[in-house]
Amino acid sequence: MVTQVELKVDQEAPGFKLSAYPSGEYSLAQFKGKKNVILAFYPKDDTPGCTAENCAFRDDSSKFEAADTQVFGISCDDVKSHETFSAKFSLKHPLLADVGGIVAKQYGTYQEGKNYSSRKLFLIDKNGMIRKIVDGMPSNSELLDFVKNLK
Repeated sequence: MVTQVELKVDQEAPGFKLSAYPSGEYSLAQFKGKKNVILAFYPKDDTPGCTAENCAFRDDSSKFEAADTQVFGISCDDVKSHETFSAKFSLKHPLLADVGGIVAKQYGTYQEGKNYSSRKLFLIDKNGMIRKIVDGMPSNSELLDFVKNLK
């Protein structure tokens, strides 16, 4: 059993490997030395706040790509739910299926008894270090400015 933790800036991000929509599995390790990663935990597919957040990532996907940053939405929903959500809103970034909340627990976002994670975003640099943690929904311009200033 994974216990909840509270992560801090300048700490190494916990590794993970999860199934995703539209395809395959993703791990944090595969981006090490190559890209920054935004790991955006959200409570549930196709709910108002989660839809707004993921559509904003969709709209700025080319800006994040230009900034060498891979965006992931991550929730406790399964791949099938992600498929329906992604198709409905033409999402371009992968949605990670953290069924059971194992990764959410490692990142301290899992809501016990509710089977979902709180809305929390982690910006992880190319070395696998957490550089920014945001509760709630930051603006993409704030995130992009931060990413551009990473060394």
